[in-house]
Amino acid sequence: MHNIRILNIIREIDAIHEMQRMNVDPQGINLMSPKAMDNVIKLENIPLKCALILKQELLARGGEVALPKGAIDLSVENTDVLLIATRSQYHKLILKLRQQYFNLSKLGERIENALKCFDRSSWIIKCGTHRLEAGKKTIIMGILNITPDSFSDGGSFLSPEDAINQAKRMQDEGADIIDIGGESTRPGAKAVPIEEEKKRVIPIIEKLQSLNIPISIDTYKSAVADAALSAGACMVNDISGLRFDPEMASVVARHRAAVVIMHIKGNSTSMQDNPQYKDVLGEIISYLQEGIDIALQAGISEEHLIVDPGIGFGKTLEHNLHILRNLSELRVFGLPILIGTSRKSLIGDILSLPVHERIEGTVSTVAVSIMNGASIIRVHDVQIMSRVARMTDAIKG
Repeated sequence: MHNIRILNIIREIDAIHEMQRMNVDPQGINLMSPKAMDNVIKLENIPLKCALILKQELLARGGEVALPKGAIDLSVENTDVLLIATRSQYHKLILKLRQQYFNLSKLGERIENALKCFDRSSWIIKCGTHRLEAGKKTIIMGILNITPDSFSDGGSFLSPEDAINQAKRMQDEGADIIDIGGESTRPGAKAVPIEEEKKRVIPIIEKLQSLNIPISIDTYKSAVADAALSAGACMVNDISGLRFDPEMASVVARHRAAVVIMHIKGNSTSMQDNPQYKDVLGEIISYLQEGIDIALQAGISEEHLIVDPGIGFGKTLEHNLHILRNLSELRVFGLPILIGTSRKSLIGDILSLPVHERIEGTVSTVAVSIMNGASIIRVHDVQIMSRVARMTDAIKG
């Protein structure tokens, strides 16, 4: 299925870069880039005949359409298209496309649905017996790593008593979800055997049931997820976006659990070995869409789905910053967006600070992410970030 993206273009230079990446004629770039500041839709890899009809119909309604040189000289079979229009012009275009051939009526429906999804601002996330209201306020996911080697808190909560006390502390400080992990997924981390991972997390999950707070299991292994969900967890936070273990989606569906579908390039061993993208947001959106399709085909309903661009998972510093600036593009799915920047290396790289001195940097990334569409933040410092979220929510309105 062809991607439909609603671009977050806030500067003319962003529009210029996008059109240059598409190989639009320089004269066309000069004419159209000043207009491409809002409601810009990119259609990727659509048939040329559809692109030419779209251009004709949107121009007739006062909009603009940017096409690459290959589309103009008819030398390609499929092409990317950049649509620039007001909401009213899009509405008129969609009505016209309903009367067209070549699957343009279906394309019009997808454009209409993408705009509706982009405008969505609240969700009820079904998580076992819990119902989480995302959007009305930012949901706080507190991190609890039962590992000796996690990059930030490895070794801090290995004893059951320490882990349970930390979970209670995070709940008191404003956590809405506790995310428990038994294997570090930092770059270069060693894999943990399934039985060892279960041994670390299952007793903690069982003892935390008395807190009556949603528990998420941070794993990409279906056997660990199955055991954790049976023990009382109600969400799976899968760094692979349902890719590493083909049984994961069916396990989540069977338990009627929520699932975080995250983007990763490579795996935890290889992901930071010179990651490269032609279009970082475009590739992330394609990956997440495939993960969503896997989930839906397995019987997981939309009310159980959350997406995460995977900050730091196969990305350079510039990739991560680009994602944060343009996070609102993920709103095209119409699903809650989770962001996890807490104490990560992008902050250390910019501020030249060790892990435990990255709170201010995390505050900045959390506030920007919420303003750009994140409805769930995954953090270590719950009390501080809960306050930041409340203040940012108030500003955002």
